[in-house]
Amino acid sequence: MSTEICFLLNNQEITTSEHPGMLVLDYLRRQQNLMGTKEGCKEGDCGACTVLIGEMNGGGVSYKPVTSCLMPLGELQGKHLVTIEGLNMPELTPVQQAIVDEGATQCGFCTPAIAVSLTGYLMQDKAKITPDGIKYALSGHLCRCTGYRSLKHSEIHLKKTVNKTGIRSLVAQKMLPEYFLNIPSRLKRVAQSIQKNGNGKTSGVFIAGGTDIYIQKGETIPDADVSVLNLHPEMKGISKENGQIRIGALTTFEEFAKHPEIQKTIPYIQAYMFLIASWQIRNRATLGGNIINASPIGDMTILLLALKCQLVLKNGKKERIVPMTSFYKGYKDLAKLPNEILTQIVIPKLSKDTRIDWEKVSKRKCLDIASVNSAISIREEGSVIKDVGLAIGGVAPVPLFMKNASQYLVNKTISKETVSDAIQVAQKEISPISDIRGSAEYKRLLVRQLLISHFCKLFPEKLRVRELIS
Repeated sequence: MSTEICFLLNNQEITTSEHPGMLVLDYLRRQQNLMGTKEGCKEGDCGACTVLIGEMNGGGVSYKPVTSCLMPLGELQGKHLVTIEGLNMPELTPVQQAIVDEGATQCGFCTPAIAVSLTGYLMQDKAKITPDGIKYALSGHLCRCTGYRSLKHSEIHLKKTVNKTGIRSLVAQKMLPEYFLNIPSRLKRVAQSIQKNGNGKTSGVFIAGGTDIYIQKGETIPDADVSVLNLHPEMKGISKENGQIRIGALTTFEEFAKHPEIQKTIPYIQAYMFLIASWQIRNRATLGGNIINASPIGDMTILLLALKCQLVLKNGKKERIVPMTSFYKGYKDLAKLPNEILTQIVIPKLSKDTRIDWEKVSKRKCLDIASVNSAISIREEGSVIKDVGLAIGGVAPVPLFMKNASQYLVNKTISKETVSDAIQVAQKEISPISDIRGSAEYKRLLVRQLLISHFCKLFPEKLRVRELIS
């Protein structure tokens, strides 16, 4: 492919004709000889390849850490790519010094990326330098030499040296190179090349967040005809129209969880989101990709199913709407034509009385694939259930909308007997198998426990766990 890709790499303007499907990690190491970005797992798990991606946001540039092993080079069009080399200064930065002072590095392989993520966190205007904030920033990094306590203790040093977070403040405190102040004006000039290079292509291998497809097809994508969907801004963003929340399919997990309308609709969404992947991966993974991947345990898929979302599919100028509850016909078999693209997810208008809960059980609390996950939306009027959406993952070949259990609950009152009977209906509706994540019997038990948890959390004034498990 001869299309030129124009972007900023640290303090340098880059124009390259390399394949747009090439991994950013491979480009940095093989073409630019920037070895501070390490190749570890190449699956987004270890965090050793973390870089910062800067994008225009109003009059400034906002940065987020991502794993470069799952990002296509073509997506850098009009953006600012920052590696550890682009953060270095004549003296150690406060982040680097804090790592040194706490003895938080041994072999050093993962240290550059850790410094990148911590710096990226401090570049956020409202970042809080707290133990939880540091844990949030480092959630995507594995270190088997040093341990994590010393890294967490770096917060003590940063609190002493960082007066205020945000890019301008860090530059003023000589904690970030001065060239960052000129990036907005430079990006405006570079971004004009997007129109020239024609980003409207929608054919070949579609790449959204890349968090799954590069793991499955990473060896073939750099030689394939690719379409980098993230070059389509019209497929991003969240808005509210006539009570419905319309979500661009390329909206990332992190963007979804931080949006005010989503937080108003799902009050505990950020707590739930912390159980999914890492900050670096949530900055890449898209809602549309999670839905189309059709994993039976897709974290966001299960939640959106429970909300009975509508999916907007487009093929050129043709558009149609498909209920998500009927989208999954069989394992990886979708009610979607080959040339159709998922462009929007629509959350229907929900009553202010609708209660939503989401549960996930995995071998590790965080950063792990679910054994079983479930979500429920339920609306009650005068002690009578009027509407229910229940979805469970890990118990069928598809993300399973529990049609029978949901219908059973309608027009019932909240009681121990109602929940017990709903569990029996659900047990007949699922078909779990034994695999590495647990036996079929274990998954059936989890379905029972998660349904009990949903009702006890949503209706604590009416139900108690002890009553239901006795």
